[in-house]
Amino acid sequence: MPEDYTPDVRTDYIAQMMDISLYLKRPSRMGDSKRMRMTSNFQWLLLTVLLLYLMNQVNSQKKRTPRDLKCITNNLQVWDCSWRAPSGAGHGAAYEVCFENGSHSCYRLEKNIKLPALLPGDHEITINPLHDFGNFISKFTLNEKNVSLIPDAPEILDLSADFSTSTLHLKWNDKGSVFPHHSNVIWEIKVLRKKNMEIVKLVTHNTTLNGRDTVHHWSWISDMPLECATHYVGIRCYIDDPQFSGRKEWSDWSPLKNISWSPASQTKVFPQDRVLLVGSDITVCCVTQEKVLSAQIGSTYCPLIHLDGKNVAIKIRNISASESSGTNVVFSVEDNMFGTVIFAGYPPDIPQKLNCETYDLKEIICTWNPGRPTFLVGPRNTSYTLFESFSGKYVRFKRVELPTNESYQLFFQMLPNQEIYNFTLNARNPLGQSESTLLVNITEKVHPHIPTSVKVKDISSTAVTLSWHLPGSFAKIKLLCQIEINKTNSVHELRNVTMRGIENSSYLAAVDKLNPYTIYTFRIRCCTDPFWKWSKWSNEKQYLTTEAIPSKGPDTWREWSSDGKNLIIYWKPLPINEANGKILSYNVSCSSDEETQSLSEIPDPQHKAEIQLDKNDYIISVVAKNSVGSSPPSKIASMEIPNDDLKIEQAVRMGNGILLTWNYDPNVTCDYVIKWCNSSRSEPCLMDWKKVPSNSTETIIESDQFRPGVRYNFFVYGCRNQGYQLLRSIIGYVEELAPVVAPNFTVEDTSADSILVKWEEIPVEELRGFLRGYLFYFEKGERDTSKMRVLESGRSDIKVKNITDISQKTLRIADLQGKTSYHLVLRAYTDGGMGPEKSMFVVTKENSVGLIIAILIPVAVAVIVGVVTSILCYRKREWIKETFYPDIPNPENCKALQFQKSVCEGNSALKTLEMNPCTPNNVEVLETRSTVPKIEDTEIISPVAERPEDSTDAQPENHVVVSYCPPVIEEEIVNPGADEAGGASQVIYIDIQSMYQPQAKPEEEPENDPVVGTGYKPQMHLLVTSTVEDLAADDDLDKTAGYRPQANVNTWNLVSPDSPRSTDSNSEIVSFGSPCSINSRQFLIPPKDEDSPKSNGGGWSFTNFFQNKPND
Repeated sequence: MPEDYTPDVRTDYIAQMMDISLYLKRPSRMGDSKRMRMTSNFQWLLLTVLLLYLMNQVNSQKKRTPRDLKCITNNLQVWDCSWRAPSGAGHGAAYEVCFENGSHSCYRLEKNIKLPALLPGDHEITINPLHDFGNFISKFTLNEKNVSLIPDAPEILDLSADFSTSTLHLKWNDKGSVFPHHSNVIWEIKVLRKKNMEIVKLVTHNTTLNGRDTVHHWSWISDMPLECATHYVGIRCYIDDPQFSGRKEWSDWSPLKNISWSPASQTKVFPQDRVLLVGSDITVCCVTQEKVLSAQIGSTYCPLIHLDGKNVAIKIRNISASESSGTNVVFSVEDNMFGTVIFAGYPPDIPQKLNCETYDLKEIICTWNPGRPTFLVGPRNTSYTLFESFSGKYVRFKRVELPTNESYQLFFQMLPNQEIYNFTLNARNPLGQSESTLLVNITEKVHPHIPTSVKVKDISSTAVTLSWHLPGSFAKIKLLCQIEINKTNSVHELRNVTMRGIENSSYLAAVDKLNPYTIYTFRIRCCTDPFWKWSKWSNEKQYLTTEAIPSKGPDTWREWSSDGKNLIIYWKPLPINEANGKILSYNVSCSSDEETQSLSEIPDPQHKAEIQLDKNDYIISVVAKNSVGSSPPSKIASMEIPNDDLKIEQAVRMGNGILLTWNYDPNVTCDYVIKWCNSSRSEPCLMDWKKVPSNSTETIIESDQFRPGVRYNFFVYGCRNQGYQLLRSIIGYVEELAPVVAPNFTVEDTSADSILVKWEEIPVEELRGFLRGYLFYFEKGERDTSKMRVLESGRSDIKVKNITDISQKTLRIADLQGKTSYHLVLRAYTDGGMGPEKSMFVVTKENSVGLIIAILIPVAVAVIVGVVTSILCYRKREWIKETFYPDIPNPENCKALQFQKSVCEGNSALKTLEMNPCTPNNVEVLETRSTVPKIEDTEIISPVAERPEDSTDAQPENHVVVSYCPPVIEEEIVNPGADEAGGASQVIYIDIQSMYQPQAKPEEEPENDPVVGTGYKPQMHLLVTSTVEDLAADDDLDKTAGYRPQANVNTWNLVSPDSPRSTDSNSEIVSFGSPCSINSRQFLIPPKDEDSPKSNGGGWSFTNFFQNKPND
């Protein structure tokens, strides 16, 4: 239900609506169902129309009554209520407002009403318009929750600016007196910049209302100088009263106030000489009437930010520490430049190591370390103030531009009768401040001044008195002073002296237990009790004590001269602590049982005397004298007891010196004397000596005269009643070194397989250590080619021999090669290292046995080869004979051609050349080179035409001797009939020398020989078979064409000599196998065994050489 409806109006409307609804819901008894449905729809439509009418009447009634009651409060004491006037009400319409707040109150007013703050709970407010539109009364229920708390807009009392720091100062009044009780207030402040009202800062500020007016202040530092642009400030508030249950809202903004800087005509840059913290951001602007072209900080250009007008600014971020002169910022216009300086640094660090002490109990000195540098100098530097809280006094630090050290100090005058001080040291610079405190009892922090005016006075030869002056007021405390005593070649000694402090006076102290005639150096320092710090040492004061009688006689020794006639006495000068003064002279005397002999005084610094004595026993005495008196005598016996059992030993330095040991001898009654000298010096040898008590068995010999690589002789003597006996003789080195020279060696003998080398000893002076052995290297090599760069035993081509027997002086190198050059190198070594090398080249002699062997071996090989060859030739004699020297057949025994008897009748000189059937190995074709052949040693008679059927049965009758000619040209002819023979025969052409055609006598020629009719023929026409006769007709055409090697070539047997056909065939169509002519010099060698002809293996073959003949 709306709160602005009156209760009466609403009741009447509700009643009317209920009556209408009940009327429409009554059922109609008259009508059917369709009519009932139409009636129902009509009723609803009518009801809707009535509802709309009633709502319109209600709205119309509502517009004629006051409505929208709203109440606000500004101070929680008065509620200001207002409402919307009814329609039709004119300006100045009056209303009657009545409300209940403990009592019924009514007010006649025009538009709104100010009510005192009502009590908690609901309150009824009646508003009755007083006009002629009817009596419409509005009733409202008002509660505090429906009231809004909206404070009045704050009023800014003042807005000021500190342009040097770019700070805005705001001042306003909270008007807290109008509020009934305390409340929390939130102030929201906004800062705007430039003419476009750009918000640059929006902050809140909390305060409390305390029942009275309070002026509040707020400051804000702008990131941009205030001169650069106009700044505006506005403020509003929000009251958070916990006792008020209504709505709380922000007040309206106060009217804006601004701060602006009126620039002059001259261009300026802001801020000027600003001091910033390192790492800060800063905005620098240029206020000008000209156009700015660029801006830069140092050498870095920055982008421009445009402000109002032609003003510009730049933003510098994370600025680094400046130099002592600052960092320049420059703006450039067309024909000018403007700028400012920025100083970036740090606030002062907390003073480190603050300490306060006094030197003289009159003035306090406080020192501290400033800590981290601030990088700010000049007027921006850190200032220090020392404040003492008990007295309320303070002192300021007067800075020097360049402090001499890292610490600063301040002087504070001590106050009478005050021992405890509470100091606060404050450090301040434009970026901040820091402080450090110290509570101190100054009597416990006394650091005395340096003692001055140190003086020394004699008491005796062993005691003196020291005096010094110490400035300061120490009457109430004790002093502890330390005296440092130094003397030459001695450890310094410290002595403490405690004394009562006095007021600005001198102090005395006695120093005893000193040595006579000794230079001492004294210095003094002091402190207080309790201890805080020592003073610095005073200046040194040297003083020589007075002389005294020498406390001891000189250390003596004696040596017999090389000829044994004179005794030489040596003594050492007394040490200064035993001489007790300057030694002026020495008195030497000798005594025996019979007499005492005294020599004249020997002035210092002579420390040797020579006396001619015999070998008797004498006692030698030496006395030293100074200006005060003589020393006790030093005595020594002259006799030396021989020792036959003496061996020379070796010793090397161990640690700081050479350790010598010996066996304890109870017969030694006085002491042991160790004498040493350089072994290269001549006798008597003496460099120095040392005496050792008789109960000792070892000593370490040290001397500044010892040198590395020098051999020294050490002799240990034992003192007996009657004299000294030599107990041990030792040679040694303080440090062994490598030899400086190589052994000098030569080659004594050479042979074919060895070399004998001999070398000499190295002198002791050049050996520089105990010889431990030799290293001998050798290798093959010529003088100009051998390069033994690294003498190492690991190399396979270099042989090394290590000779550890130092008495060995020769070496034979065996197993060498004859007539070979060798490179020899010899080196000596000690424990100190390897010495240099000496080398030479040697060539071994030639080996005669090898030469003999070299001669005998080829001879023996030749003999063996000859024997083996002879044996093989003997075994192969038949093969050799057949191959190289075959038998020449006797023509007389040839049965190759047999002529008919009728042919040879009538001529007794005609011999018949018979032919035996044979299988030829070679087919030889005989040719002639001579145009006029002639027969020199062969006469052939034509054989008979007939041939017996069995050639093996034919016996030779007459034979012609034909000379043998070796083959010249060999040609292999392939058998045309290969399908029958399957082999090949060799045709050998032999040149026939000086051949001519024999001339037969007319009476010896056969009359009816058909062959002779056509001229010369190489052989008779042999009638072997009918096949031959058939072929003769074909050859008749060629008979008149000159020389022919055979009558019928087709009758030749072309098979291989070794083929079965040639050896086993029974065919009758064969010739004798050779193209024999009448002029042939060679015929086939018939088989040896005529019954079974075989190939003789004609021709030479390497494999046949190793094959055994069947008949072998």
